[in-house]
Amino acid sequence: MNKIFRTITAILIISFFVSCSDKKAEVVEKKQETVETVKTQVLTSDTIVRILEFPTTLQAYQQMKVSPSLTGTIEHIYVDVSSRVSEGQLLVRMDQNQLNTAKINFSSVQVELDRVEKLKTSGSASQQSYDKLKAQYDQLKQSISFLERNTFVKAPFAGVIAAKNYEDGEMYAGQMPILHLMQINNLKALINIPESYFPFVKSGMKVNVRSDVYPDKNFSATIATIYPTVDPASHNFQVEIKLPNSSLLMRPGMFVYATLALGKEKTLTVPSQAVLKLQGSNERYIFINDGGVAKNIKVTLGQRFDDKIEIISDEIKEGDEIVIVGQARLSDGVKLNVIQ
Repeated sequence: MNKIFRTITAILIISFFVSCSDKKAEVVEKKQETVETVKTQVLTSDTIVRILEFPTTLQAYQQMKVSPSLTGTIEHIYVDVSSRVSEGQLLVRMDQNQLNTAKINFSSVQVELDRVEKLKTSGSASQQSYDKLKAQYDQLKQSISFLERNTFVKAPFAGVIAAKNYEDGEMYAGQMPILHLMQINNLKALINIPESYFPFVKSGMKVNVRSDVYPDKNFSATIATIYPTVDPASHNFQVEIKLPNSSLLMRPGMFVYATLALGKEKTLTVPSQAVLKLQGSNERYIFINDGGVAKNIKVTLGQRFDDKIEIISDEIKEGDEIVIVGQARLSDGVKLNVIQ
């Protein structure tokens, strides 16, 4: 009885697996027999003007925190926030006690040096005495120059006062700058460019700058500096652009778009509807007619031109047939019925 039961069980198991195998074969056969009707277009290369656009933020071309090397009482601040200053203009006068003391010591040493120099000429003073006094004289002279620069603080360049953190008579201890000076008649900005464009970017190239604040205006800038290294994480390199701003319409901190034209080149473009997006990711792909069957090709998107878009992939070339109608129903390996 057990033998008969085991025999029946074995037959049932074999029948089950045969049935499953037949169903799988039927599904594969059905898939192979599926034919989708599509329209295709032969890929051709177009000559385009390579234009790159980068968002960035404007900065003052030069800026300086007015922070004297001396601590002490602020006697007088000659400017206020928004004051425009010229190069060499006096901004701050600090407590003059140290400077006045140094000047008194300097005058005394100068008189003594003149006396010893005369004695040395007549042989009544040694060269060693003279050299020692001369070193003291030179040191005091240098100290006075340092104290004058840090007591009477002047603007190193023309600009505008962007911040004022103290008032007359307050104690300055060096933790926070007294003033913040910015040059805004010229501005700059940093843009990050993909490394693939490194050979095409040159110093002096023109850059178009636009801002949403002035939607009808374009501002002309130039590439001032190309940084010599590429960021290994982002594979971008930095470029500094200089923007003349004599009109003072643009200001540091403004968000702008910098557009760079890199000249003409040939590339592959397709109708934008031919490019599909993989659900749940940012991957893009197309289908081509590969000997009568659909072939899925991953692509990278480039510039957009009205209803066409640039596609980049090592797996496609000029002359390939790309599916432009019916591609949404396709999967890899499906047979194609191409109609005109």
